[in-house]
Amino acid sequence: MPGINQRKREIYEESSLFLGRVCVRLGFKPNILTLVSVVCSIISGIFFWQQEMLWGVFWILMTAITDMLDGSTARAGNIGTVFGGIFDHVMDRYGEFFILAGITLSGAVHSGWGLFALFGMLIASYTRAAAESIGKIENCAVGIMGRTEKFILIIGGSIIEHYLPTGIWPKGGWLELALIIVGLTSTITAVQRLIYARKVLGDRKEV
Repeated sequence: MPGINQRKREIYEESSLFLGRVCVRLGFKPNILTLVSVVCSIISGIFFWQQEMLWGVFWILMTAITDMLDGSTARAGNIGTVFGGIFDHVMDRYGEFFILAGITLSGAVHSGWGLFALFGMLIASYTRAAAESIGKIENCAVGIMGRTEKFILIIGGSIIEHYLPTGIWPKGGWLELALIIVGLTSTITAVQRLIYARKVLGDRKEV
């Protein structure tokens, strides 16, 4: 699993490098792009809150694109910093919060499932961060589903929710189902990361 995720990450970074070079030529800075990504997530959350599903989806896509660009710009221009990496991870969590909070407050799904998905995404990210910072594990990005795949689920559920004729499935059913899957896979991912950290660290003592 770690090897597969690592290869996926390498393909992702290689394919986005061209766009990063474009951003460098335009004078964009990684941290500014990170902030733009957060703004996009806030806008997405507001549209979801107002039950404007398609606009919410559009701004999720903008969130994902700008989030991809900050890392590719840092790599393309060799201008990445340790603080920039920390800033990006923290802002990603804010972005997840705004989007899922908007969906939860919209009334389109049961609030309990919205909170379940939100907590799951946050705890999966925190488990990785703890393993890498406290355990000094180089890369703990293991698990059955990453952040991008979870956003794809939310996008798919939102689109089906918008276009599905009334009466075929209860209102809230498809987006709610997507959030349930996001919450479950995030929880499983957190457990997988704990198991992986245990395997790598063994009985290593605290320094």
